[in-house]
Amino acid sequence: MASLRRVKVLLVLNLIAVAGFVLFLAKCRPITTKSGDSFHDIHPRAEVANLTAHGISSIQDAVLKRLSLLEDIVYRQLNGLSKSLGLIEGYGGRGKGGLPATLSPEEEEKAKGPHEKYGYNSYLSEKISLDRSIPDYRPTKCKELKYGKDLPQISIIFIFVNEALSVILRSVHSAVNHTPAPLLKEIILVDDNSDEEELKAPLEEYVNKRYPGLVKVVRNQKREGLIRARIEGWKAATGQVTGFFDAHVEFTAGWAEPVLSRIQENRRRVILPSIDNIKQDNFEVQRYENSAHGYSWELWCMYISPPKDWWDAGDPSLPIRTPAMIGCSFVVNRKFFGEIGLLDRVRRGEHRAGHQGVAVWGQHGGAALLQGGPHRAQEEALQQQHRLLHQAQRAARGRGVDGRLQVARVHRLEPAPGGTAWPGAH
Repeated sequence: MASLRRVKVLLVLNLIAVAGFVLFLAKCRPITTKSGDSFHDIHPRAEVANLTAHGISSIQDAVLKRLSLLEDIVYRQLNGLSKSLGLIEGYGGRGKGGLPATLSPEEEEKAKGPHEKYGYNSYLSEKISLDRSIPDYRPTKCKELKYGKDLPQISIIFIFVNEALSVILRSVHSAVNHTPAPLLKEIILVDDNSDEEELKAPLEEYVNKRYPGLVKVVRNQKREGLIRARIEGWKAATGQVTGFFDAHVEFTAGWAEPVLSRIQENRRRVILPSIDNIKQDNFEVQRYENSAHGYSWELWCMYISPPKDWWDAGDPSLPIRTPAMIGCSFVVNRKFFGEIGLLDRVRRGEHRAGHQGVAVWGQHGGAALLQGGPHRAQEEALQQQHRLLHQAQRAARGRGVDGRLQVARVHRLEPAPGGTAWPGAH
């Protein structure tokens, strides 16, 4: 009797499943999709009788086929959004894997003007996919680390003024592609009163359609400058954690978990993701070695050797405690950031801004940590300036200052001095 009862239960469940699939197909509206120049209509109601005659497997196959078609339609529509802007999506194409991208001689001529304007090869950027693959430079141990499922959500804040549209959207795409969906609360784009038309309606329409409800655009009515623009982004954020980045970065897989885990352990920590370089002429990703941050006598923030205890530990996955912090890439608990007074609105320093690091260390018992993070293209001219400062300091102190932390990483593209998107012009 028990066996017969189980058979009856299974039969009833199968009948319910059949009825559910039939209702699903019957209630769906006809879908029209474009294939070449011809249109094809799908009418599920006309297929229901034939499907029920062939049993559950036929209905399941039909549903899977229909879902596959829906997925294809959605992809075509979303991909069409970037095409309308003259941009490219997908993981292949020029510059994939972080390799240098190239232009033909004819294209090189066309690229000269935009290159001078932005300080990086924006013409080439438009030929590189918004979703291009980039190398993962994390140590093996970092890739093997496991993190809890209850990590806090992050609001990623991008600041820009007159940046190339393709570079901004690649920053957004890489953030979405490489941040686990449950951890990404929102992306906030803060436009510090840009003049470029493509950064107005075209940008807003694209992100609203491509990432509805996920990406917010905040527009300053006058040029506030980099620091105040970041504060406007912080005001708009709703995530427990806020990450501040210039809008010319590319994130790698696994960047968010170690950063959020450190803040979850101690809300008074400010995390600086490791920064690699994206060359401004060909968008090649260039790895940087581990280092801490310090100050030159001119109060420029610069790379210095990690402390001795970090070297002695022999574990590159460990964070580096650092007395200084560069403002172009950092993550902090949103409420704690407000408690320490946000950023200095008056002096508004960027690479000379000691206020943040001093406030975290001295006044509020916090700690600044260098942790792996997104790949962020660093301006070669600025890096050369930092290297010269390092060399001078080496000569004075007689010791090297090599090294840089990596757990999850950020590639950063920063334009050469003189371009409209160069931080010094912001």
